[in-house]
Amino acid sequence: MGLGLLGRGVGDARYLAEQGAELIITDLKTKEELSSSLQQLSGFPNITYVLGEHRLEDFQNRDFILKAAGVPLDSPYIQEAEKHHISIKMSASWFMELSGIPVIGVTGTRGKSTTTHMIHSILMAARVPVLLGGNVRGVSTLALLDEATPQHHALFELDSWQCQGFGNEKMSPQIAVFTTFMPDHMNYYKDDMEVYLRDKANIFLYQKPDDTLVLGSQCAEVVQDSYSERMVGKTVVASEHDVPDDWQLKIPGQHNRYDAGLALATARVLGIPDTVSRSALETFAGVPGRLELVRTVNGVDFYNDTTATTPDATLAAVRALPAGRTILLMGGADKGLNMTELIREIPTLTKQVLLLQGTGTSRIRTELPSAPVYETMQAALTAAVETAEDGDTVLLSPAFASFGMFKNEYDRGDQFTAIVEAL
Repeated sequence: MGLGLLGRGVGDARYLAEQGAELIITDLKTKEELSSSLQQLSGFPNITYVLGEHRLEDFQNRDFILKAAGVPLDSPYIQEAEKHHISIKMSASWFMELSGIPVIGVTGTRGKSTTTHMIHSILMAARVPVLLGGNVRGVSTLALLDEATPQHHALFELDSWQCQGFGNEKMSPQIAVFTTFMPDHMNYYKDDMEVYLRDKANIFLYQKPDDTLVLGSQCAEVVQDSYSERMVGKTVVASEHDVPDDWQLKIPGQHNRYDAGLALATARVLGIPDTVSRSALETFAGVPGRLELVRTVNGVDFYNDTTATTPDATLAAVRALPAGRTILLMGGADKGLNMTELIREIPTLTKQVLLLQGTGTSRIRTELPSAPVYETMQAALTAAVETAEDGDTVLLSPAFASFGMFKNEYDRGDQFTAIVEAL
């Protein structure tokens, strides 16, 4: 249920088809919208497609439903499957169930991607066999089953939806890392932060006494206040203060040092020496699309921060860069989040704001009256280049979702990067 365009659903579908499963793939997107994904699955006679709609009858006579992220909590199709006692699976928790190998799961509103990849760098430096999956672009989590051995750890970046899957199975990763908790996806959760936290909390709710929860200091209090009675494993609270002052990170910003603190705490749980962690963290170059320095042209730095889809993420990015020298490209589709603090700080933190069109942009336009709105990434970047001077930074950090102008947040970042590379 939900093939998508990011490659993860395609990889899971291909893996299941290769195992001989008889598949129905159903997606609300049309054949034309999904063409790039469908091309990768051509040649499998055991796949039937139902596109542009879902049908109740497809959720009746199945062994399993593999659910993609973002399926509504009150989906009548999932309710239909449950009525017929059909097991609802999600890829990360299904992998854990089938593989039997230890899992390190990383969730949180912000910082989960960087923290996950920092942990991965440390594990690689320590020569610990590791399989990286979950919310990793283009990686099929189920296909990792072919590579899993008893010596491996699985390391998964988990959004709130993948955490739902762990809740369904009543299981949690042996090491759970919870980075931050802030408002996000409020259009999906109908402005209910408690429901959002409940999904996230599945990452530790079913841990055993020998398991460990690494909690970021930003969210430790709210998580412990809500769930202390159900936290049976060991708990470690970590932050940027765990990283020794003389460790020099390549990537800027206090928020990245905070993520490094969580990665370091996780490495210590695994018994990895700090010398190994230091080497890995000091050489860590960042994750594509997350405050990623794409290129410097004529003294102007161009940063791709397309995954900043919340105001908190955009604030962290502009605070990490020299104040008053940043030309900020932001805007997009509305997620119903509070933009007050970001808009208040923009005049002191940035040199200029350029807006990409979208429903969220329309909502904040009156509060940024001098910011022009552009209908294409090319037009916005052209305007930014014309304004930028030696020592300035051009930052794509949208604070909103990508839908409308772009296929997804990666498409948005790819367009930015391609234009910058061509300058």
